Amino acid sequence: MTDQAVDTGDVRLSAPQATEDQFLGRTRELKELRADIERAGLDTISGRKAPRARVLLIAGRPGSGRSALAEELVRQVAQRYPDGVLRARLSEPDGTPVPIERTARELLTALGAQAPAGAAEDDLTEALRAALAERRMLLLLDDAPGAEQVDALLPDTPDCLVVAVSGGPLTGISDVRPCTLGGLDTKSAVELLTRWTGSVRITVDPRSAESLAEACQGQPAVLTLAGGWLAARPQAAVSDLAKRLHTYAPDGAVGADGTPLARVLRLVHDQLPGQAARILRLLSQAPAGTVDPHTASALAGCTVSRARTTLGELAALGLLRAVDSPLPEYDVPGCLHPLLRALAEAQDRPAELQLARARLLERDVRLLQSCRAITEPDSPQAREKLQTMPSALRFATAEAAAEWLRVRRPALLAAARLAVADGELDTLARRLMSQLVRAMVAHFGTQASAPDLYGVHGLVLDVAERRGLPREKAAALLNLGDLDARTGRTRDALARYRAALDAGREANDPYATGRAMESVGGAYQELGDYDRAADWFGRALAERLARDERTEAARLYGRIATAHTYAGRYGESLRGWRAAVAGYRKDGDVAAHARALSELARVQEYAGRPEESLRTCREAVEWARRAEDARLQAALQLRLADTLDRLGDPAAAHLHRAAAERMLGEEAQDGEESQEPAAEACEIRSTSDED
Repeated sequence: MTDQAVDTGDVRLSAPQATEDQFLGRTRELKELRADIERAGLDTISGRKAPRARVLLIAGRPGSGRSALAEELVRQVAQRYPDGVLRARLSEPDGTPVPIERTARELLTALGAQAPAGAAEDDLTEALRAALAERRMLLLLDDAPGAEQVDALLPDTPDCLVVAVSGGPLTGISDVRPCTLGGLDTKSAVELLTRWTGSVRITVDPRSAESLAEACQGQPAVLTLAGGWLAARPQAAVSDLAKRLHTYAPDGAVGADGTPLARVLRLVHDQLPGQAARILRLLSQAPAGTVDPHTASALAGCTVSRARTTLGELAALGLLRAVDSPLPEYDVPGCLHPLLRALAEAQDRPAELQLARARLLERDVRLLQSCRAITEPDSPQAREKLQTMPSALRFATAEAAAEWLRVRRPALLAAARLAVADGELDTLARRLMSQLVRAMVAHFGTQASAPDLYGVHGLVLDVAERRGLPREKAAALLNLGDLDARTGRTRDALARYRAALDAGREANDPYATGRAMESVGGAYQELGDYDRAADWFGRALAERLARDERTEAARLYGRIATAHTYAGRYGESLRGWRAAVAGYRKDGDVAAHARALSELARVQEYAGRPEESLRTCREAVEWARRAEDARLQAALQLRLADTLDRLGDPAAAHLHRAAAERMLGEEAQDGEESQEPAAEACEIRSTSDED
């Protein structure tokens, strides 16, 4: 299949597309909606200040043009809201409500506000209201499944306006101004057809055009498909399609239910070439309802170039909507999604649909592997991985890979959620989530990706519990605990660490067990329970010593000493730091040796031993010099200066402060030319190292 017209006998897919979309009709509805904005609300009439934003409701069936009307209204009044427009879709393509916390987080991100990873729904909606409190914005909430989701997102300020799109009333929200849509008027409906067919066929047979518009009940989605069908068949008369719609009654559920949209879709589908019809049906399996050539290629098992061509042809028929994106992307219209899914279930075997989903997950895994590998140009393993991949799966640059990941992030996250909910493709789901975490950390960093990582690790936990995988359960709990700890939910983190310890013991995984023990100790230390912290650090230390892991043991001696320092037990702290110093010296880690001596000097100072602190500090300076750690040398010089001041030697103290300032100045100058440190990895541990 090429970019040229493809003659299939009854169908020509390479049809001229309709002219640039311009809003048609709905003059009365727009006038009423704009008047509702100006009209006083019930609170104002009663003499009270409106406590919340006003809500305008545009209600109608999918395919009635409700979203297009909302966008046109927003375009006309946007200048009144200088802080901009926020958009959110509150339902998945299959009609499943989007969780309120996910929508609130996305809106906060659009506002440039930070929301902690794993924050509760109430915290996120409260943060959203606080962010909107001083703004004058317009919120467009599309595909609202009910009043609950709209109500949770309403700003607590009358300076904002909310335009909600729904299939029915929003019962429970006060002072909602509804606008219920029917079909387009006949003139506008015929004009919409004219945009697809050109004026000649309409002019020579205006009555047939009106009859076709009536058969379509004036629904824009139906008229669009009818126009695309006519545009693909320049020799067909408008009356031909009008007659077909009145008589076409295919077997099966889709099209036999009597709705014009179902009948026209079935007519268009049945006259597509076999592969194009199959791709169209399989697009109902695309996560988030957004497709690109790779998605279509994986679902149908065809080449990327053929998928790209077919997507363009389907868009030319009005079956897809092009997305304004750096990538070639298309949306499956929400009104078509359930009909396409029904078609797929009726004409494709369940095993074929599952195979299509498996191919899509496998393609996403390989794209994510390529996306991550290109960030490691110096790694022989990454270069080998890229060389074994087809050219269609490679990225030209790291910037191109990051842009792809940014654009496809919602679809990739949706794919992970759907795969976990499916339950039949858990192995692929685990691989997808592992690669997704690694790619996001590689391109965006752990901190920036934390909210998404929290959700992904939660999905990993679901799969691990369902499949009875204690090792992966422990890893997911540790990752979730770390994210909880970073956002101040220390008690939640402690509970996860304890559960991870149980899972690690069940899996007989020494890494997970030791890591969990240490994390439990860190949580207790954060909560101020230093005795328990030292006890748990000691348990982790015993595990490390039993496996002769000297470097880790030295580090844990330092953590035990820190807990004793916080508790004011300086004698025990000094013993811990001396053990850490001895461990690092035996291991030959010069930098860690210097830092441990620095901490030993600090505790000696706290314990009232300034002369010992001075000697230890000078020794630490020498080791820091050997380690070429200028910042640590400067910090030690400042500590020496403070100690000398207390010992009554201000002249020597002044010399050490001057040396510290000189070192910090040189280090800052060098730092301007250095690269930022790599982000901390946050990976999903798996029983297989394949990925």
